Amino acid sequence: MNLYSFKEHTPQIGTNCYIAPGSQVIGRVTLEENTNVWFNTVLRGDVNHIFIGRNTNVQDLSMLHVTDNNPLIIQENVTIGHSVTLHGCTVEKNCLIGMGATLLDKSVIGEYSIVAAGSVVSPNKVFPPRSMIMGVPAKVVRALNENEIEMLNLHYKSYVKYASEFNDENIVKRV
Repeated sequence: MNLYSFKEHTPQIGTNCYIAPGSQVIGRVTLEENTNVWFNTVLRGDVNHIFIGRNTNVQDLSMLHVTDNNPLIIQENVTIGHSVTLHGCTVEKNCLIGMGATLLDKSVIGEYSIVAAGSVVSPNKVFPPRSMIMGVPAKVVRALNENEIEMLNLHYKSYVKYASEFNDENIVKRV
């Protein structure tokens, strides 16, 4: 794990967080409790702030950044899949952002939504809660059903458990 101050800003890390080796957390970044950031992920809060709510996971190889005018806000209980790019956007609580998705400046994903793998969310696009969002450019294809909503809760809870195992057992060791 590499934590870096930038100018007068130092990352703020909550309790029971897991930040995997190879990850870079830079500047104005706040991670609330039980947040987990997986291998080789970059959170660069240099020109604005990044806020990540409790129980959220940011999986391997993801890139999170901001602009002068656009912070990055990820609320609680969110799953960010592998190789996701988030740039100056907002992801509301209990969402899943699929592998390889890209969310651009000032976009907003409403709570309890899924952004399908590989989707590209255009700048300034705002999606309502409980949406299945997919495509290039991304569009709402339907509302989520109750089984899908429950699945969203299982994802983030699994990653809180995985992070606890990595922290408690220190199973990752340089060989």
